[in-house]
Amino acid sequence: MASSLTPISQSQSLLNKAHFKTPPLQHPLTPISLRNPNFHSRVFKKQYFSMNAPIGITEMSRKAVIVSATTAEKPKKRYPGESKGFVEEMRFVAMKLHTRDQAKEGEKEPQGQPLAKWEPTIEGYLRFLVDSKLVYDTLEGIVEKAPFPSYAEFRNTGLERSEKLAKDLEWFKEQGHAIPEPSSPGVTYARYLEELSEKDPQAFLCHFYNIYFAHSAGGRMIGRKVAEMILNKKVLEFYKWDGDLSQLLQNVREKLNRVAESWTREEKDHCLEETEKSFKHSGDILRLILS
Repeated sequence: MASSLTPISQSQSLLNKAHFKTPPLQHPLTPISLRNPNFHSRVFKKQYFSMNAPIGITEMSRKAVIVSATTAEKPKKRYPGESKGFVEEMRFVAMKLHTRDQAKEGEKEPQGQPLAKWEPTIEGYLRFLVDSKLVYDTLEGIVEKAPFPSYAEFRNTGLERSEKLAKDLEWFKEQGHAIPEPSSPGVTYARYLEELSEKDPQAFLCHFYNIYFAHSAGGRMIGRKVAEMILNKKVLEFYKWDGDLSQLLQNVREKLNRVAESWTREEKDHCLEETEKSFKHSGDILRLILS
């Protein structure tokens, strides 16, 4: 190996002398080794590295370049609303399940009569209130038991509706109306929430979010319309909150975002996929108003 190095070192010594530092213009056919004094050195280093590098290093380097290029070509997927927190992702998915007349982001085709053409009855409205109370009783009981520690974050949020509904049903009773037993839509949904809460916290919190937040928005609008039609504009306790509702909602948003920070992307996607089931169950209960 030492003898093979001698010509290279001598060439370098000659080429490094002062009168070679500003060489005359080279002919295009001048050997590359004379045009570039470092040529032999670079070639040697490349050959030496290739001959002496541990097996697999060169291949690993090549693969690393390929992986790096692939990564650069595929930037991380961004989900709608992700930059603002997971609750914004939930809101975005929920809005898409509305009709266009319900929300500008809505994509669902209208089903049934629009609210303006509803013909609610006291009996149907009572069935809706009774089944709604069963669902809220179930939600609040689950959060109190907290089979998963994260559920405890959602105790005493100020959004609870069970006590408010109990007062409304007592008022109807005082007016001489018979209070019905819970019906199939409410019983089915409450049972589903119980089962879900024991094994699937991401899916359960999807329902928690959609039930409370939907009631604070579209639910209030429906309550106001129904009150105009059959209750002489009486506002039920179900549609009243103690304190600033917007602040209560913001507090819960922050808690949901905080809990979701520990979820994987797959768990977040699973939560979002549950939204449609939440809409279906809530819709079944809502339609009791017209029964």
